[in-house]
Amino acid sequence: MIKGDKLSKIHEKDNVAVALADIRQGETLVLGAFQITAREEIDKGHKMAFLDIAEGKNIIKYGFPIGRATQPIAAGEYIHTHNIKTNLKGFLEYTYAPQLTKQEAPLESEFMGYIRENGDVGVRNEIWIVNTVGCVNKTAETLAKEANKQFHGKTDGIFAFPHPFGCSQLGDDHLTTQKILADMVKHPNAAGVLVLGLGCENNNIPEFKERLGEYDDKRVKFLATQEVEDEIEAGLDLIGELADYAQTFQRQPCPASKLIVGLKCGGSDGFSGITGNPLVGAFSDLLIRHGGTSILTEVPEMFGAETLLMNRCINEAVFNKTVRLINDFKTYFIKHNQEIYENPSPGNKKGGISTLEEKSLGCTQKGGIGNVTDVLDYGERVCTPGLNLLKGPGNDIIAATALMAAGAHIILFTTGRGTPLGAPVPTVKVATNTDLYNYKRNWMDYNAGQLLEGKNMTDVKKDFFDFILKVASGEIKTRNEENGYREISIFKDGVIL
Repeated sequence: MIKGDKLSKIHEKDNVAVALADIRQGETLVLGAFQITAREEIDKGHKMAFLDIAEGKNIIKYGFPIGRATQPIAAGEYIHTHNIKTNLKGFLEYTYAPQLTKQEAPLESEFMGYIRENGDVGVRNEIWIVNTVGCVNKTAETLAKEANKQFHGKTDGIFAFPHPFGCSQLGDDHLTTQKILADMVKHPNAAGVLVLGLGCENNNIPEFKERLGEYDDKRVKFLATQEVEDEIEAGLDLIGELADYAQTFQRQPCPASKLIVGLKCGGSDGFSGITGNPLVGAFSDLLIRHGGTSILTEVPEMFGAETLLMNRCINEAVFNKTVRLINDFKTYFIKHNQEIYENPSPGNKKGGISTLEEKSLGCTQKGGIGNVTDVLDYGERVCTPGLNLLKGPGNDIIAATALMAAGAHIILFTTGRGTPLGAPVPTVKVATNTDLYNYKRNWMDYNAGQLLEGKNMTDVKKDFFDFILKVASGEIKTRNEENGYREISIFKDGVIL
């Protein structure tokens, strides 16, 4: 990276630079050995042409094309949606051309976690109320509120997760809802789980038990509210049993190899691919060196950068699964008569991102340079250490829920625009710029913007890794935990009766 006072050129092949601060028209800027005069005003995080670019020629950022010029662009001109167009179109033919990362010497670290009876490790000792159907959402919320009063101090908290499904769904959507809810029941951050049903729903408790499979009856309790006179009293009795069970667990030293971390971004800006996402990628690589696991999702935000991931697949079987992952999502768009490359969002554009390629080349940096060891279907739980790709959309709540369901203990969520959203698991908000970090301290957990202010990646990566181990150990609560922001949303693709 070549960095000046107000401009940064990310890769030596780039013909654009990113504004590190607002630039005035006529201002002369120094970037390495070059001087550039701004031909127009350019907002912080947005792009300036570093060289003259002819109409139809590729615009290069991160060392790769992010689109082509729709008109001649002179050095010093502003580049955005008015003069750049995506190169992406339709389906592509992919060839496995492995460029695997050499495995570095393994490292060892520890965090203080909860070892469950089945050997799984959790980073929180909570009780979760998992609804089989949306009809009991308010009952679950009432139970959580009363139980937190009654059993305060016995657990890390008792939480309900409203959702609208579990009945009137058909086919794959019904199975998908069951899979996600079963994954929640199995999640080791929950010391105990109350499965709360109504009684007449499609996803009734006897049917849900079949989907769930084996379970520990000390850890998982069931209540069909139609079958008891007072569901609040009955629910509190069961939660009391779970709270007593939760107290049998204490934090113990656990190797970092047991840690599973989800990788997510939302409300990206022009700095996401320079600070937050590379930092999370560096964390992922470091976690993998410790034998741990990271999970990257948001498949539509891989379009345009997917070959970088495909060439890091550990073998041809994983490569083929990645090709299916990409093409299945493109087919999903087409099935609903939607444009495959309808991205980035208005907030992304306002933050300086112009095309899907630009967004994807920034987004996929959250996966670092690690080799892709497996590809997971939506609702599938992770079983292979290393970098996993997970089927899921870019929608923040759905993607975060999918990461949790896949087994993520913690989610690292980079943002340049800011969002209060939280998953059922600790959701670490990583600000891509210092202004956002300082302005929304009630949302933000970590400032990646310091990478633009003289801090080097090696030092910040180490500090961030230590920070996450403290989150895993319960020494630090994330803002979403402090604020009580915990949400789920389940992906649907079919008919509701």
